[in-house]
Amino acid sequence: MFLSSFFFLLFSVEGFAQCAMCRAALETEETGVKAEAVNDGIVYLMAFPYILLLVCGFIIFRIMKSKKKA
Repeated sequence: MFLSSFFFLLFSVEGFAQCAMCRAALETEETGVKAEAVNDGIVYLMAFPYILLLVCGFIIFRIMKSKKKA
C-alpha cells in the first residue's frame, strides 16, 4: 500500500483528459458556460460509481449483520 502510494506520488503527471472534440468546443466558447456544463457532467458521471459502491457495501453490511445475529 505504501509502496504504491509512493510511486503514484513520485510519478504523477498532470493529465489533460479531454478529447479533441471537447477541447475544440470549449476553446471556441468565450463565456465559459459550456465549460462549466462539461465539468458538471464529469462530476455527475464520477459520483454514480461511488454511490453504487456505498449502497452495495451497506447491503453487504446488513446481510453480514443479520447472519451474525442468527
